[in-house]
Amino acid sequence: MRVDAFDFDLPDARIALRPARPRDSARLLVVGRGNSELEDSLVSDLPGLLRAGDVLVFNDTKVIPARLAGTRTRGDLVANIEITLHQRLSAGEWLAFAKPAKRLIQGDIVLFDGGLEAEVLSRTGGEIHFKFSASGPELDIAIAEAGVMPLPPYIASKRPTDEADLKDYQTLFADEPGAVAAPTAGLHFTPELMSALTERGIETAKVTLHVGAGTFLPVSADDTDAHKMHSEVGVVSQETADQLNQVRARGGRIVSVGTTSLRLLESAADENGLVQAWSGATDIFITPGYRFKAVDVLMTNFHLPKSTLFMLVSAFRSLNEMQAAYTHAIEQEYRFYSYGDACLIFPET
Repeated sequence: MRVDAFDFDLPDARIALRPARPRDSARLLVVGRGNSELEDSLVSDLPGLLRAGDVLVFNDTKVIPARLAGTRTRGDLVANIEITLHQRLSAGEWLAFAKPAKRLIQGDIVLFDGGLEAEVLSRTGGEIHFKFSASGPELDIAIAEAGVMPLPPYIASKRPTDEADLKDYQTLFADEPGAVAAPTAGLHFTPELMSALTERGIETAKVTLHVGAGTFLPVSADDTDAHKMHSEVGVVSQETADQLNQVRARGGRIVSVGTTSLRLLESAADENGLVQAWSGATDIFITPGYRFKAVDVLMTNFHLPKSTLFMLVSAFRSLNEMQAAYTHAIEQEYRFYSYGDACLIFPET
């Protein structure tokens, strides 16, 4: 499909720079529940919008301070370099996006705060393969000390990262360090909402997908067939797979909290829709025409024009309906993107 088909105009004022407080007071646009009408609701209303016996699947990845500033020295020439880690390859090696990448060549050493160093092993466009001077937990500590929280560019371009973001940009479920972007649908959940969901008889499950910085990259191709997704590493445990399959077997629905959980579950599902225990990297790219195997309902934030995530939601419902839903959201002044409001999308039947 033409990438232009997924474009829309978004006023700058609709981009949220801070989350709703409390988090579950964010607005929730319900798409396709029982009929084709759009419903304006709140995230705190979620227990009444789902059924007892359903299961919400959360991504428990934890955002690390993945943006690092350093210097590269080559003889008398010194260059300031900023990198954003996006995929761990081993205990001491990461792939990262660098600015300006053109100032780095194989063999260069970049020095960061605290004495942390990284050698350039290779460069592919703006993506650099780094080998660090530390590894394992020692490297994790060094990154935590030298790095800052990597807010999305549409927020970082408007204000600096501050102390509030250290808490605001983590979900209630953040437990497994490794993401460089938050699974933002999960940002809306509070202990009070979780208690209400439990009282309603709605189960919860967790998977892990370490979200990479590639999620913010624009689609540069003119056609979706020409776009290459960056891979991300994830895990679905046997316990979670068994729980989800049991929920479906007794008539419950798998409700994915976020596109990250959805992409991992779809990667782990077999052709019959059974979720398998799974571990590895996935570069699944979902566009209209895709047949969903594992996920019955999707909760997700509002996404960027012409992004792979808007393509995904347009596959879950339909492009025309999601364009109409986004038009409604803009007219009704919903807040967009990572700190914004959310949608609850039911699939076409």
